[in-house]
Amino acid sequence: MKKTYLMIAISMTLVQGCYTAPPYQPSSHVAVGINYSTYPDLVQIPGYPVYYAPRVDSNYFFYDGLYWVFQDDNWYASSWYNGPWDRVGYYDVPAYVLRVPVRYYRQPPPYFRGWRADAPPRWGDHWGRDWEQRRSGWDRWDRGSAPAPAPLPAYQRNYPGDRYPRAVEQQHTIRSENYRYQPREPVTQQYFKPRVQQDQQRQQDQQRQQDQQRQQDQQRQQDQQRQQEQQRQQEQQRQQEQQRQQEQQRQQEQQRQQEQQRQQEQQRQQEQRQQEQQRQQEQQRQQEQQRRQELQRQQELQRQQEQQRQKEQQRQKELQRQQEQQRQKEQQRQQEQQRQQEQQRQQEQQRQKEQQRQKEQQRQKEQQQQDLERQRSQPEPKGKAQDQKAAPQDQVQKDKEAQQEYERKKKEDEERYQNR
Repeated sequence: MKKTYLMIAISMTLVQGCYTAPPYQPSSHVAVGINYSTYPDLVQIPGYPVYYAPRVDSNYFFYDGLYWVFQDDNWYASSWYNGPWDRVGYYDVPAYVLRVPVRYYRQPPPYFRGWRADAPPRWGDHWGRDWEQRRSGWDRWDRGSAPAPAPLPAYQRNYPGDRYPRAVEQQHTIRSENYRYQPREPVTQQYFKPRVQQDQQRQQDQQRQQDQQRQQDQQRQQDQQRQQEQQRQQEQQRQQEQQRQQEQQRQQEQQRQQEQQRQQEQQRQQEQRQQEQQRQQEQQRQQEQQRRQELQRQQELQRQQEQQRQKEQQRQKELQRQQEQQRQKEQQRQQEQQRQQEQQRQQEQQRQKEQQRQKEQQRQKEQQQQDLERQRSQPEPKGKAQDQKAAPQDQVQKDKEAQQEYERKKKEDEERYQNR
């Protein structure tokens, strides 16, 4: 019975999975807030079968016979340059439209910021893992095998402003007369199906949905019956389970009491062990404190000894410095005494020389005086007497100058000595 229900559920799931809804509902036109009065200038993107409008202030592209607009995080498509626009689901946008590099979006959304300009947007990061899995490989392709771009519908240049056809049937009629391009993409082919086919497809979809709803109702009734049977069986099982649980609880209670007694005994033993550990830890702590105190005492003793040694060294250095200062002072005093003795010796020598010179002058004066008296006592010729008289006067003048020179040198020596 369970296998039958399971097979029915799997069959319905497969039926639902095989049906894929169209990317947009027929005649489900929406307003995207853009209006172009004239046909825009379109330029092909290098290396891509896609055109973009560089002079349009929106994300405006042309690919596979359709115009594509990306606005407010949604994609819209139209066969004419100014709509009407149909919203296209994220999973159905053609890969070549998604591959357009970021730099060709004239109004990029804020989340494009920071993405490479020469690479397509990171749609997988933005639309989630489910989209990335279903559209796997959309950003990997061989540029050399890219299809040729679809021809531009230049005939639409003839329909600017008021001449623009607003009715969808009129747009399809004009297009069928002027544009023979056959699209490649399934979403584009679906867009260009005749409206009769679209209506038939819609009716078939509705009939299929009704059949699925009827099958689901039958399945739901069968599920209800199956659930009631399961509930009855579950009630019996529940009663049996309760009895078994009560027996288990009684046994568990006995085991619990035994376990409690065992745990109490273990706790008592553990407490004894903890007390023993605490006692040992206390002993270790006391020993550690004693060891630290002894170590601190030794360190303090070493510090005091080091301080005393440093003080002794400083005292010895100070004593040596004082002795050195006394030695230097003694040397200076001895040098000063030697200098003074040398000065006294020089002064004594000068004094002796001066006494000798004075004695010599005195002797010369006395000799001159004697010679003068002797000359006076002996008369001589008049001319010769005058010459002899003038000679002593010259000698007196020389002695006077010598005496002045001696006095000047003596004064200079005294001044030099005082300056020292």
